[in-house]
Amino acid sequence: MLNVPELLREITGSIKACDWMSASVPALILLVVGYALNNQTWRLVTGKRSPLQAEGTQNQLLQCKLTCFVLCSITGRALVAPVTWLAVTLINGSYYVCAMSEYVSVYYYGANPNITASERKQILAAFPCSQLVPPELSRARDEVILLLRYQSQVAGWLLIAVVVITVFLSYCLASCFSPLSFLHFRYWTSYVHNEQELFDEATDQHSKLYAIQHIRKFFGFVPGSENVGEIRIPSLREWQAISGLAFLKLVDEEHYDYSLLHDWALKGSVDRKYLKLDEDPVTTT
Repeated sequence: MLNVPELLREITGSIKACDWMSASVPALILLVVGYALNNQTWRLVTGKRSPLQAEGTQNQLLQCKLTCFVLCSITGRALVAPVTWLAVTLINGSYYVCAMSEYVSVYYYGANPNITASERKQILAAFPCSQLVPPELSRARDEVILLLRYQSQVAGWLLIAVVVITVFLSYCLASCFSPLSFLHFRYWTSYVHNEQELFDEATDQHSKLYAIQHIRKFFGFVPGSENVGEIRIPSLREWQAISGLAFLKLVDEEHYDYSLLHDWALKGSVDRKYLKLDEDPVTTT
């Protein structure tokens, strides 16, 4: 025999669980994505287990303070998206109504008080679904939904206000304790930005010039050359040497091989089997 109260409890329970997941899971995903897309996160964690990194850390207290500062900065930036999601969700009010409806008292809205506490809780839990609410409680449901939406919107705007004030006070405190003046700070910001851009350009050019040396050794010419007199014919063993999966290979205490081609090019002498390009193969035949 169908147990209506039990079925009602299961339906409302599953709806509430889905609503809680719909509200919390996107915020958690946005938080993780915020951490992952911040370059400072990878700068903070990359190479921390390296022996050279441990040897280079002299002042542990200063390093700990710097790590905490960078971590707070990363967290602040990562929280922007999930906090925005939560604020929009609260202002919309639907998730809050579903989560809090069973905790509202309906005695002030003309509802029938002659029911048990468990039955009242089941009925209140079903308020977000109008099809599950008895007709005599329609007015009470409308009043409760209106109240909960108002509370949710107030909570959303309070969250926005708290975040804005916290960010403003954080910037104020950081500026107050900054060792630099206003114009000096602007210069430092500009310098860091320009240094990073120039470093990226130098990294790209340096790695390209370094890779050209290895490519020339393998193929016998530099890519982009207009007058190529001969090309090198790699052997089967050499093709096998540069194929496959490559990881960083420690050469000595200070240097790595970055790829299989890099490792092959640094091994020393190789055979010099070249093909001349001076003669036209069509005319010679």
